Amino acid sequence: MTIGRIITSDACVAEGAAWLAAQDPKIAAALKLTGPLPLRLRSDGFDQLLSAIISQQVSVASAAAIWGRMQEAGVTTPEAVAAASDEDLKAVGLSRQKMRYARALAEEGIDFEALRTAPNDMVFKTLTNVRGIGIWTAEIYAMFSLGRADVFAPGDLALQESARMLFDLPERPKERALREMAAQWSPWRSVAARLLWAYYRVDKGREGIA
Repeated sequence: MTIGRIITSDACVAEGAAWLAAQDPKIAAALKLTGPLPLRLRSDGFDQLLSAIISQQVSVASAAAIWGRMQEAGVTTPEAVAAASDEDLKAVGLSRQKMRYARALAEEGIDFEALRTAPNDMVFKTLTNVRGIGIWTAEIYAMFSLGRADVFAPGDLALQESARMLFDLPERPKERALREMAAQWSPWRSVAARLLWAYYRVDKGREGIA
């Protein structure tokens, strides 16, 4: 299995958006509302996954505060996490569960460089093998840290709700149904995800919802 297109620039996102708009008039209409879609690429590696674990089940502000303390304390590498005591990790704001997850990631010894050229299924298998990392986190990592153009995250509630609104569905599609729906957006499923997230913000904004 190949890895498909890699998104490296705004031009790649624009190409994918144009392709999607040509397939579906509802997507074309949504793009007129959202404007150009964001690139949203970020670096890859241990710290990106650790940050994702820290962000689970806490507010954006809380996650940012904890991550800032971890950076100040220098516990953002596998070696530093493995060497840190429970007291050290508690001091920066980690719960006992997050400590276990952080240590599990540090002990896994993932070859992040190899993931850059690994097939999507192998990326997902490698990452979800780590305690505390589910398929959503793995899909987000593949999309934005590895730039995979044909990855989607159907378990994301905002994507489900946005699909309901955009396609006038009677109810929010469940993960399996949205995964099947997203098949028609291949080979640009990650651009479709960007579009749905952007449309969600625009539509909720029109409803006066923050």
